[in-house]
Amino acid sequence: MSTIPAGRQQFILSLVKTQGSVNVGSLAEQLGVSELTIRRDLDQLATKGLVERTHGGATMRRNLPVEPDYLQKASEYPKEKEAIGKAVAKLVEEGDTLYINSGSTTFEVIRAVVDLQKKVTIVTNNIDAIWLCKESEHIRLILAGGVYRSRSHSVSGSLASMLISQIHANKAIIGVDGFSPSAGLTTPILEEADTTRAMIEHTVGRVIVVASSNKIGVVSNFKTVSLDLVDALVTDEMGADLVKQMEIPEDLQIIVATTEV
Repeated sequence: MSTIPAGRQQFILSLVKTQGSVNVGSLAEQLGVSELTIRRDLDQLATKGLVERTHGGATMRRNLPVEPDYLQKASEYPKEKEAIGKAVAKLVEEGDTLYINSGSTTFEVIRAVVDLQKKVTIVTNNIDAIWLCKESEHIRLILAGGVYRSRSHSVSGSLASMLISQIHANKAIIGVDGFSPSAGLTTPILEEADTTRAMIEHTVGRVIVVASSNKIGVVSNFKTVSLDLVDALVTDEMGADLVKQMEIPEDLQIIVATTEV
């Protein structure tokens, strides 16, 4: 096996693609080099965006270059998203002002918050919030303006950001297309990233990310924020297992939403 870094890294990358993940110790043994050398190789591959670093090695980085259709997203992991919504609702308190962005998981969050029957204000660019909240006497719903996007059932862009800049929420509940320690929170749509970033920047309390396991380790085109601006991640059991392997900020709380049997 080549002792040249580029040769080693190419071999490591081929293993990651084949196996899905690699371990520092086994790589060092296979390649006849120190574990420190392997860690440096993995760090360089991660910097290039080719792998996602874990505590003991690396996993394949999954990319999402094209935004999936909303109905397609809504049909994926429905029980897990419902459980995530209910878990997040437990964090909501009477009188809260909540930023909630677009997405099928945040749709379940809004549904669960409505069921709480607590007096809260929801500021959102999720258009489907209208019919969820239309019968509720407890929810004060503020819709962000902007350009409507049927693919995401949302509005976004500079008009939405202008409204958001006038409101300071005490919690932000953020859905994502990708959650990655190296890339942070990402989405395939620039305007969605801008709108979500504005929500986070104008939150004076906790930033709570909601993501089912199929979003963990995924990187899309446009970065919203780094993970150091996130206070908590609410995910399903499989998602929690994936995150435990990753090098995330120590103070990022992981909340596991369990599905009802």
